[in-house]
Amino acid sequence: MKYYIQCFLICCILLSTHLSTAQDIWSGKASFYSDSLQGNYTASGALYNKNAFTAAHLTLPFNTKVRVTNLSNNKSVVVIINDRGPYSNNRIIDLSKAAAKEIGLINDGVAEVKLEVLDNYFTR
Repeated sequence: MKYYIQCFLICCILLSTHLSTAQDIWSGKASFYSDSLQGNYTASGALYNKNAFTAAHLTLPFNTKVRVTNLSNNKSVVVIINDRGPYSNNRIIDLSKAAAKEIGLINDGVAEVKLEVLDNYFTR
């Protein structure tokens, strides 16, 4: 019995170490919300606010903090995931207008970005 308890504890330690050191990083294209969506409900139930630093991602949990870096100019912004999307095959995140402006995305509309998960349920 002592052997099984030791094995269980070792597995718990290894799993917790893996979860705390695992860093989710992606790269791909980002776009931003149209002004016409201002005030619409997001998938999380919050109202879209073009002046807030929020974003849509297909799989990350709501309230996850993500650093988005524009790879063409190295500007970064931290956003909170509060919506689902983008529903375009070639994009990995949709940013609010304020977040897009912060990283210089407004003129081009689309940019290559790097996403780094800073905080979510699994990294706490």
